[in-house]
Amino acid sequence: MIPQIKTLVATALLCMGSGMADAENILVSTPSTSMVLHADVGQSDLRFDFYGDRIDNELEMQQIFDTWNGLNKSALPAFGTTLNEEYAIQATHADGNPTLDMVVKSINKIPTPDAETTVIEMADKVYPFTVKAYYKAYKDVDVIEVWNEISHTEKKPVKLRKYDSAHIMVRRSDAWITHLHGNWASETAVVSEPLLDGQKVITNKDGARNAHLSHPEVMVSLDGKPDENHGRVIGAVLCWSGNYKLRFDTDNNFAHHVFAGINEEGSEYTLDPKTVFVTPPLALTFSKNGLGGASRNIHHWARAKRIHNGNAMRDILLNSWEGVYFNINEEGMNGMISDISKLGGELFVMDDGWFGDKYPRNDDKSSLGDWVVDKRKLPNGINGLLKAAADNNVKFGIWLEPESANTTSELFEKHPDWVLGSKNRNLVGTRGGTQVLLDLSNPKVQDFMFNVVDTMLTSYPDIAYIKWDANTDLKNFGSQYLPADRQSNLYVDYHKGLESVFKRIRQKYPEVAIQACGGGGGRASYGVMPYCDEFWVSDNTDALQRIFMQWGTSMFYPANTMAQHVSASPNHQTGRSLPLKFRFDVAMTGRLGMEMQPSKMSQEEQDFSRRAIAEYKTIRPTVQLGDLYRLVSPFDKKGLASLMYVSDKKDKAVVFAYKMEHFNNAIKPHFCLAGLDPDKTYRFRDIDPLRENECCYLHGKEIKGSVLM
Repeated sequence: MIPQIKTLVATALLCMGSGMADAENILVSTPSTSMVLHADVGQSDLRFDFYGDRIDNELEMQQIFDTWNGLNKSALPAFGTTLNEEYAIQATHADGNPTLDMVVKSINKIPTPDAETTVIEMADKVYPFTVKAYYKAYKDVDVIEVWNEISHTEKKPVKLRKYDSAHIMVRRSDAWITHLHGNWASETAVVSEPLLDGQKVITNKDGARNAHLSHPEVMVSLDGKPDENHGRVIGAVLCWSGNYKLRFDTDNNFAHHVFAGINEEGSEYTLDPKTVFVTPPLALTFSKNGLGGASRNIHHWARAKRIHNGNAMRDILLNSWEGVYFNINEEGMNGMISDISKLGGELFVMDDGWFGDKYPRNDDKSSLGDWVVDKRKLPNGINGLLKAAADNNVKFGIWLEPESANTTSELFEKHPDWVLGSKNRNLVGTRGGTQVLLDLSNPKVQDFMFNVVDTMLTSYPDIAYIKWDANTDLKNFGSQYLPADRQSNLYVDYHKGLESVFKRIRQKYPEVAIQACGGGGGRASYGVMPYCDEFWVSDNTDALQRIFMQWGTSMFYPANTMAQHVSASPNHQTGRSLPLKFRFDVAMTGRLGMEMQPSKMSQEEQDFSRRAIAEYKTIRPTVQLGDLYRLVSPFDKKGLASLMYVSDKKDKAVVFAYKMEHFNNAIKPHFCLAGLDPDKTYRFRDIDPLRENECCYLHGKEIKGSVLM
């Protein structure tokens, strides 16, 4: 199956207008939200009408229709019936006809214990071309997933030229979108802007990863400029790991149109008869409690439905990268294992630099693909490190980059046909000047990648964690496996192959934790999260800048997926010096880890780190699995930032506040807490004072929730 995609939703009162008497109404509901569609079976295509608060009966649906009479539009507009407007699907038939004219053939409901899925089958009036639209409404979380299955029985292949996952409308108003934008080492800045006349397009063309620059997630605020706690908001998440395109089209017919799906540029897809093309799902939610309410809905869905082992807490780890970079050796690794154990950590991860025989991995110019232990660096191999980890009562993890090779490697010498690249074109090396991507459309390459992981975990069953990195984009377009007339299938088939490998790994090794790393935050994607436990937020570990990046990431991702590490001071990326307490306090808002050399810390720093890690364990359930409330945004430039987590029972909460600017006698703004039980009384505890006898002035005080809010 083709990996899944996220698409955006539109909402407000979008109504059917006249002619409702003959239409079959379709109600899709979660505990608190509903979507309404309709169709004249055998006569019309599928129409979209409403998405918002829950509707409980036909009378309420009719009242929705009665309040508006203009936006009876196609839920999946096709090129052919829609020529002067944006369309969501286009196909060229075997005889060269590039148009579609779809009509609904059937509507079915499929109940499961946790959801009800509505399937609307549409068929072309002339050609044996079918689209099944799926609307999966969960019973325990307020999310609806939308996707399409496209197939045909024509005598020859059909060319899919556009294949969005969904199209939804928002009634034209003071609507704004909030999305994430950035770059390597400065990912996930929050951008909010109004939807104005014309088009707004958010897109990705990396090929291999899709979250370094923009993100395939968006919030649509329906009541003006976005607010954290107030206003109607639709959150939309495209569950796809490859190139995507989100389009917002505002016309003069009283609507904002929202389209989302795989980016079709360079991706015309050749679809064989009787083969099913599955678009990625768009997960969407609706909240009347602002951006924060939409975020919490997405977090609940993600942990329960989309993230591997999503409701489990993550280990506190030390990663070797910034501590030693490529200078891996047995003595150093054993020392770091001992150090993190003494500080109270639970996992040690050996990063890049441990492998290579003919070509030792001493820098980023060689050896990718040659996944054999360098015995010159590790005389006792992985088993020696596993023994050291067991002796120190910590788990052991390892770094891999299975999708890549270097042109200086034994793998490339044996299988030059396994790397991506066009005939008659010189290969362009990326990181280190020699890194290239393997051709994941090729089943032999998929087998190789699976065998890399399978051999590793079979040979060393005590490995508990894999850092799966992806440090390069798709620079060399072309496959030596795909035939000449199917080269444009590559962008899709690459991720189809990646998903296939992940599925095989997870089927055999469900308990091994996997981090999705993409040269930083490039793999923060719900396309891979069904197979990964967490992701690396950014290669930039500077705590001050991390406040901004982690804030943006939290719009769509829960805390237990966000790998956040305490690093050295001065920071290796920015050169900034920050107090150790500040660095810990920033990292504690997600999955806490360390990215440094503990042996270079002073005794005072080690003592503080030990206390901080011990205290983090006491708050970990609330932080990693609780509800997030963002209080003061760093992007508002108020000199501070604050957020908090609240347990399900509202009996515990953890509050983080950061001073963002340092001036003498600067005004410290007061702010309200959120999410508490107004009738409960809460006792404050400063969990990690710089010195044990220097607690915050609130320490020990008991204050009622209503007062704090």
